[in-house]
Amino acid sequence: MQKLNLPPYDVNLRKMDGKIHIFDPIRKKFLVLTPEEWVRQHFIQFLIQYKNYPAGLIKSESGLKYHERKKRTDLTVFNRKMEPLLLIECKAPEVKITNNTFSQIANYYSQFKAKYMIITNGLEHYCFGPDAKEFVFEKDIPDFSDL
Repeated sequence: MQKLNLPPYDVNLRKMDGKIHIFDPIRKKFLVLTPEEWVRQHFIQFLIQYKNYPAGLIKSESGLKYHERKKRTDLTVFNRKMEPLLLIECKAPEVKITNNTFSQIANYYSQFKAKYMIITNGLEHYCFGPDAKEFVFEKDIPDFSDL
């Protein structure tokens, strides 16, 4: 898999049914390793190991309804009151982050009302909060203790 712009970690890989799987500590199971899953698992570890987010407050692939269609966020991070803090959209490294990507996560925000939204393809990371008329970008992804 491609080297990412995220700190490395001890990846737990296993070959099953002829495919490589990666362990997801949030769902506590092995998942088929895809480029997007590679990014998601690295970002989970980044949040836990470097930004001090408790693993128990991270949910992977949270479901929601948007215009009567079922959608899901890649990652949702909650505060200790179980209110959404971060909505995170992960893309494969080869996927370019465009205005459509920002629109996608903004639609999710309308359901979750998190404090921040993050978009990452493992190479580029954008953290922003909603404002009345525009996205307000942060210089860095906030540490859990800062929220």
